[in-house]
Amino acid sequence: MSPQPDNIKAVLSRPELRELTRRSNLAGGWAIGSTWAVVIGTFAVLARWPHPLTFFAAVIVLGGRQLALAILMHEAAHRTLFASRFLNDVVTDWLCARPVHGHVAKYRRHHMQHHAHTSTDQDPDLALITPFPTTRKSLVRKFARDLSGATGLKRNIALVMMDCELLSYTVSGDAKRLPRNGRGTLDYLRAGIRNGAGFWITNAAIAAGLALAGALWVYWAWVVADLTTFNLFVRIRSLAEHACTERTADPFKNTRTVRAGLLARACVAPIRVNYHLEHHLLVAVPYYRLPRLHALLRERGAIAQVPSYLDVLRTVSTQSN
Repeated sequence: MSPQPDNIKAVLSRPELRELTRRSNLAGGWAIGSTWAVVIGTFAVLARWPHPLTFFAAVIVLGGRQLALAILMHEAAHRTLFASRFLNDVVTDWLCARPVHGHVAKYRRHHMQHHAHTSTDQDPDLALITPFPTTRKSLVRKFARDLSGATGLKRNIALVMMDCELLSYTVSGDAKRLPRNGRGTLDYLRAGIRNGAGFWITNAAIAAGLALAGALWVYWAWVVADLTTFNLFVRIRSLAEHACTERTADPFKNTRTVRAGLLARACVAPIRVNYHLEHHLLVAVPYYRLPRLHALLRERGAIAQVPSYLDVLRTVSTQSN
């Protein structure tokens, strides 16, 4: 039987807890550096061998690395990516969050509510999982919208409206229209510039770097990935974390860890994000120590065998057509 969340200290010793929650600036720097190394390497391969097949492959790889940047933003929101507050709050914001239209501080405020109210009516991410289970046809249609760019276009329009403070900030697709409170068009434009500048500056820097290398056209692969594969990978990752789990406060039951092979880690599960049950149990554990936490919990009978991503997709599409 799984231990209750308030008994997790009975499963792990104090020395183990200290070791598991130890943070490393070096590990955080490696995570960011290696992610951008893959991005730059993908740009270089595409520029050297331009072809529809290399472009297609680049869009897949870049979508996975865009998700990796978003997961690194998530780590920084918990202040577990680095031991340094400055590196978590400022460096990660500009190197990881802003290029994918994120914001560490805003995301932190939103995400802490998810951890405080997981799977309850107050969970701000509830909209990501309430439509499930669904039919296989419905799931395929959702994936088709992701890969066609429809989801990405809708998401980017919503992000611009959030920057302009026309919509409330959210990452779960259920933004609410904000009251005008006497504000006019100029006020919204100023807000859009103020809130969205980081995204436009970082993406202009990426495009400028490619232009200096004589390969500005390669930037289209980054844009297409943002509109297509990134959204598909985000959806699958979100489904794996909480969809079709119990509506309870017990993290052993309201979230799941998923088995991830090399392909999954490249696409839907970068930065150890598949260890989601462990993350909810002990949010102070950095991503690079989650496999160790998982192994300890397995050894001590706290968690059982975990499903694969294909298992999860079968689970969330069990309704009859």
